[in-house]
Amino acid sequence: MITHTVAFKLKHPAGSAAEQLFLAKGSRLAEIAGVENFRCLRQISPKNPYDFNFSMQFADQTAYAHYNQHPDHQSFVKDIWLKEVADFLEADFIEI
Repeated sequence: MITHTVAFKLKHPAGSAAEQLFLAKGSRLAEIAGVENFRCLRQISPKNPYDFNFSMQFADQTAYAHYNQHPDHQSFVKDIWLKEVADFLEADFIEI
């Protein structure tokens, strides 16, 4: 199982309609085949500079590759993510 996470900070003001729309659009990534346990999380620790986190799991590397290459994911990154995200940190994990 692969856990894919991305912590991020948006360019939009906190609580704005634009922020909520971005999170709604991002949550649609859960509809891509192979995505499991999708979560959209708000950061609450003052030690972390990011405001949000998308977390999802994939059964294996093939499912993760399918997600990365899926047209809906590619479109989200190109048309939404790159324009609206101020900063991010991506991290992928497997259990040891």
